[in-house]
Amino acid sequence: MSNEGLAFLVFVFGMLGLMGIGLNMALALVLTGAGMAWVLDFWDTQLLAQNLVAGVDSFPLLAVPFFILAGELMNAGGISQRIIIMAQAWVGHIRGGLGFVAIGAAVLMASMSGSALADTAALATILLPMMRQQGYPMQTSAGLIASGGIIAPIIPPSMPFIIYGVTTNTSISLLFLSGIVPGLIMGAGLIIAWKLVLRDMDLPQGTPLPMSARIKATFKAFWALLMPIIIIGGLKSGIFTPTEAAVVAAFYALVVSLFVHREMKIGQVHGVLVRAAKTTAIVMFLCAGAQVASYMITLADLPTVLTGWLGPLVDSPRTLMFVMMIVLVLIGTALDLTPTILIFAPVMLPIAVKAGIDPVYFGLMFVLNGAIGLITPPVGTVLNVVAGVGRLSMHQVIKGVNPFLLTYALILFAFVLFPQIVTAPVAWMR
Repeated sequence: MSNEGLAFLVFVFGMLGLMGIGLNMALALVLTGAGMAWVLDFWDTQLLAQNLVAGVDSFPLLAVPFFILAGELMNAGGISQRIIIMAQAWVGHIRGGLGFVAIGAAVLMASMSGSALADTAALATILLPMMRQQGYPMQTSAGLIASGGIIAPIIPPSMPFIIYGVTTNTSISLLFLSGIVPGLIMGAGLIIAWKLVLRDMDLPQGTPLPMSARIKATFKAFWALLMPIIIIGGLKSGIFTPTEAAVVAAFYALVVSLFVHREMKIGQVHGVLVRAAKTTAIVMFLCAGAQVASYMITLADLPTVLTGWLGPLVDSPRTLMFVMMIVLVLIGTALDLTPTILIFAPVMLPIAVKAGIDPVYFGLMFVLNGAIGLITPPVGTVLNVVAGVGRLSMHQVIKGVNPFLLTYALILFAFVLFPQIVTAPVAWMR
């Protein structure tokens, strides 16, 4: 067997074995890359160290810590809560209204933080106790909130899009634009699914709030609603880059939290910075480890090997997309979103481009698949968040998420059949 073939076996079985014993994903990536280097006769500790540094030495990646910080500031400064209160004022009285509140708030919060875990935690913390108090079935409610949380990686600003763009050298601004319409479609799909689920629920209908109370709640959320307008408007007009947009978002959230809403004190800023730094360290260590593995994957020419396997499908882009999406769904059940992007995007994108598939469209589909993986077992990190906050068993949350998972599968199927749903809005918004 050639060295390249051995490197491929080391990559596959090394990752599976190290993950199987519960090793940290970033360390598993580094050790797998080191094993591949040994097999390929490229063993050099200096080379490994250089790749570790190169994995995080990127200006666009600076957007990640700032968007993480913006999300933490939003939760600590009352911005997220005002979005939920506003949504409740408008649709909370409808039968099953708290479900519609969860969907509307998820879409709005997605346009501000870009983090599925942060949005899900905020929604679950506020809404699940209210749903329990009003007699909502907890497993279905938890499934809905988890499903709404994964809209965050799709609607800009999206941290997975930033990581994907840096990893594959794809325009982050175009990736951001590509997520707007699909994200709204995901929200609409959840509304339809929730209406269908509601038929089997015996829930009371509340009393509508007077228009003055609704307007008051909307006015209180004004500064929160202004945030996505500033970010998306600035990107669309070219006033700032995605990295600069992240800095603007963090600064805006800080100012609003401290001086407008005044729900966060100066003394709390230190705790917010520490939480953001911890999350940033996890993401950046993953990026560093993935660079080591990615470099060795390139040396082993694994993309060419994969192209040889998928060669007959290159002449049929739609069939190739279906196959790739199935593969990514399977990968998504075993890996979190960030490592999925870091490991497999550089391998699969060249094949897609060779088949004539638009790289921005492929990036959207790649991230969407990975986001769906956040609510599929056994990994399902978003499911873990909801289960922890709601004090529910994982089995309950998995059962509750199934109707909404089916909705997302249908949406994904539609995007493969009709890529214009993604590409046409991007062309119009350029």
